[in-house]
Amino acid sequence: MPYSILIVEDDLTFATMLKTWLGKKGFLVDTAGNSARARKQLDAQSYNLVLSDLRLPDQDGISLLAWMKEHGHQIPLIIMTGYADIQSAVQAMKNGANDYISKPVQPDVLLKKINEALQNETVIAAPSGSAPSISIAPSSNFLEGESEAARQLYNYVGLVAPTPMSVLINGASGTGKEYVAHRIHQLSKRADKPFIAIDCGSIPKELAASEFFGHVKGSFTGALNDKTGAFVEANGGTLFLDEIGNLSYEVQIQLLRALQERRIRPVGSNKEIEVNVRLISATNENLQKAIEKGNFREDLFHRINEFTLRMPSLKERQEDILLFANFFLDQANHELDRHLIGFDAAASNALQTYSWPGNLRQLKNIVKRATLLAQGSYITLTELGYELVESSCASPTSTSLSLHDEATEKKRILEALQQTGNNKSKAALLLGIDRKTLYNKLKLYNIQ
Repeated sequence: MPYSILIVEDDLTFATMLKTWLGKKGFLVDTAGNSARARKQLDAQSYNLVLSDLRLPDQDGISLLAWMKEHGHQIPLIIMTGYADIQSAVQAMKNGANDYISKPVQPDVLLKKINEALQNETVIAAPSGSAPSISIAPSSNFLEGESEAARQLYNYVGLVAPTPMSVLINGASGTGKEYVAHRIHQLSKRADKPFIAIDCGSIPKELAASEFFGHVKGSFTGALNDKTGAFVEANGGTLFLDEIGNLSYEVQIQLLRALQERRIRPVGSNKEIEVNVRLISATNENLQKAIEKGNFREDLFHRINEFTLRMPSLKERQEDILLFANFFLDQANHELDRHLIGFDAAASNALQTYSWPGNLRQLKNIVKRATLLAQGSYITLTELGYELVESSCASPTSTSLSLHDEATEKKRILEALQQTGNNKSKAALLLGIDRKTLYNKLKLYNIQ
């Protein structure tokens, strides 16, 4: 098994880059933006090592270390500090930290310290054996995200998945509806049975019944062989109907009957087949308005909508944008045989401030294109394309907080905090700086 590391760091850009880099080295990596979140994650699962910033929004790394000792989390901790404060580093070591590293972090030095800490821990835990070699963790085909919107969504997924309820997933195009449907299937009691996905928007009206229920040879022109329909293919498992609002009224009637009676009849056959499927549907339109217009059956709507999940747009989950960008970069590196490390500061800022009308699908495409075009080790603003360049130039966040006098700077910080309801992450974004810089400014100006 790969070693697991918890990174406790409130600078999202740095944490994401560090997570991506360590992931490429074969580690399983989670992140936490503050001490409180880190404590919850440490209680919830086991880690082999904690890599914590010294200065955190709620407590410092030394306090986290003390909490770990009190609660029996006897795992190595390495402190990161960007303050060149040797006294703090020494204090951390006295309190039981395994090591410390100064920012800016040198990757080779960090990797050496991580391996030393893990090797020492392995020797203590299993003195009779040699330290296990690091293996590459298998890559997932999707990332759930760490924003509040993502946590709420997947909390609901976890609740509804074990039940037999029909689920309707509502969200804009490109938000990942099919992944959520697949995740529900994976967490359900039908996980060992088939998951069959049908794009209702791509099925011609005259072939819809055949796609759903199958047909027998010769039942209509072009039916040269028997065909098994989606309901039979998914029998015992899950049937996912994407863009269900595109089905014709006639097909909706046939679908409702199949769901109610749990029986289907292939086109041209006089024999009914019993089926047992769990239905998950998805749409990017308002089906209740479609009902009012007479385009969608109300009885079918209630049948498919025992539980509704709303997919947040990408702009609603800003904390996840860089996580997804780096995730898609990893995929693009693999597909295109490139070896890019990440995004430079201007590109990272542009990614976070862009509106993303095409959601995750648009982000994935832009990152893949940029990976192909990049000349150096990092993706720059130029490679992201004209939409993001124009957005970055037009956005007030592209103006960094480097002002001529302290009074003006303090005034802008206070205004940003007021506009964001004292949300420091959003205030930093509004000011065009990272959270670490904002915390330093708050301390400098004694702003509570």
